[in-house]
Amino acid sequence: MEDSEYTIVKRKVMELARLDLNNYKSRQVQRRLDSLLARSGYSTWQAYLAHLQNDRDALQAFKNYLTINVTEFFRDPLKWEYLEKSVLPTLLSERRRLRIWSAGCSHGAEPYTLAILLDELSGAATRHHILATDIDEAMLATARRGGAYPAAEVKAVTPARLARYFEAQGDTYTVRPDLRGRVTFRAHNLLHDPFEGDFDLIVCRNVVIYFVEETKRALYQRFAQALRPGGVLFVGGTEIVPAMPALPLGNIAISFYRRRESPAP
Repeated sequence: MEDSEYTIVKRKVMELARLDLNNYKSRQVQRRLDSLLARSGYSTWQAYLAHLQNDRDALQAFKNYLTINVTEFFRDPLKWEYLEKSVLPTLLSERRRLRIWSAGCSHGAEPYTLAILLDELSGAATRHHILATDIDEAMLATARRGGAYPAAEVKAVTPARLARYFEAQGDTYTVRPDLRGRVTFRAHNLLHDPFEGDFDLIVCRNVVIYFVEETKRALYQRFAQALRPGGVLFVGGTEIVPAMPALPLGNIAISFYRRRESPAP
């Protein structure tokens, strides 16, 4: 794809899908766009974009492909074990009812994983505030229904948890209604919409890695501001939050950062 054509495509994608591709790594996005066009049946971007403008389902499928929805329950089990045994008990000792945000939640595996851990740690009687957001409305619809999730996406869930929190339907699993009621799902664009605040824990894993460095830094700053002092940011296994003088986040373990009272000197 030529740079001039990419500029035109970016402008049209912003108009149609409210996705600002300037914030994403250009080579990665261009490869995905070239692949999309090749399998779309259209020979030019002009024709394909005209099709997207007139076909809502095709536009939704286009957004789904670009926003990369890859997730599963307890993805990176050792990280979730550290969250369960170290981070959450500390947070619960500081505040009985936690405020948690799963940012870029895809089809719901991540926030439901959080709900399972909190149910086990503090009991069904304690209702924590778990907000789960994503830009993809189709993924959110699946999340609100509680699935169904294929076996591959629940492979890290123990048999006891599967029996307690899921209903088996052939080769798929659906989250039980009680657990579904513990999560609030909402459409949200990380790059444009305002953030809530006073969170004890923000989980944003394998989302920021697709953005350019400037956008990453801005998002980490906004996440830090959305945490209460002492709150924790949980990121993906390959992500490293950059050291910035004004960023009040200190690394406490691989993938985990705690908000300090004030920026580091």
